[in-house]
Amino acid sequence: QVQLVESGGGLVQAGGSLRLSCVVSGRTSSVYAMGWFRQAPGKERDFVTAISWSGGVIYYSNSVKGRFTISRDNAKGTAYLQMNSLKPEDTAVYYCAAPCSSQRCSPTYWGQGTQVTVSS
Repeated sequence: QVQLVESGGGLVQAGGSLRLSCVVSGRTSSVYAMGWFRQAPGKERDFVTAISWSGGVIYYSNSVKGRFTISRDNAKGTAYLQMNSLKPEDTAVYYCAAPCSSQRCSPTYWGQGTQVTVSS
């Protein structure tokens, strides 16, 4: 089993920044590429970004490209999502998931989610 635990969500004003973390534990040898998804109220869960094991391959959705940055520290078993220039439409529950190597990934493992609220 693999466990993913997100943290770092909160309330921020538009234009502000937040940094989310996702700690991976358990059978981490089965976790390679990782991704972030988000689900706004009344909407489907959407892909946000994904990063390969080495960090050399990264994908972003068009809605966050240029504002969000995904990274990872394999020694710490942690993935990060730096979110800058936040907009009210970024308000959602953010989930980390694995494995996820592209926008069309179907992750096996999911975190419990962390709420991000951006006020206007």
